Amino acid sequence: MSLLRNLREDLASAMTRDPAARNRIELLLLYPTIHAIWAYRIAHCLWNRRCCFVARFIMAIVRSGTGIEIHPAAVIGRRFFIDHGAGVVIGETAVIGDDVLLYQGVTLGGTNLDRGKRHPTLGNMVVVGAGAKVLGPIEIGSGARIGAGSVVIRPVSDKMIVAGIPARPVGMRGNTGINLRHDLIDDPNALSISGIEERLRFLENRLGVEADKMDPESGHMEAVQ
Repeated sequence: MSLLRNLREDLASAMTRDPAARNRIELLLLYPTIHAIWAYRIAHCLWNRRCCFVARFIMAIVRSGTGIEIHPAAVIGRRFFIDHGAGVVIGETAVIGDDVLLYQGVTLGGTNLDRGKRHPTLGNMVVVGAGAKVLGPIEIGSGARIGAGSVVIRPVSDKMIVAGIPARPVGMRGNTGINLRHDLIDDPNALSISGIEERLRFLENRLGVEADKMDPESGHMEAVQ
């Protein structure tokens, strides 16, 4: 019953989160993300029943057909959705909460060869932008937003918006909507460079003033009256 409930909720989540989806028949027949998520649900049940080879075989077929790689041992919550999906990789020890949305090219990967926990944990209602990489056994708080192309290697607090390489906080999420307007997200690297440029201008202006006070004959600073 839990499996059937999850399958129905995944379908409803796709209808809600993808404005291009027109009806459920289209989702069932034409959306590889739905196929991959449903195959994962079945493979995960088999994995928990120690049918590990069959579970891995199912997900290997799904990967070759959809370009989405989900390890059957990963733990994924309810109403999960991947938009487009090509290039998504979800590692073995990844844990994903409820109502999570991933865009294409997202990697939930590991950073070491340990057999223990080595992949990230995502809280509820997390959104991860296209091409973002979340690496290592770090925690991403509920409601967090990760900008497209970001590389996240440190924990992210609840409702925090992060972006950049490596990802840094750029704001807090509001209370409504997906709220991942990339055109409104400040570039943390650009902000850092802007700060450096401003400091350089200040120092250049100060050096210019001090140069004007130099005694041209002795080369020493004139006494300040």
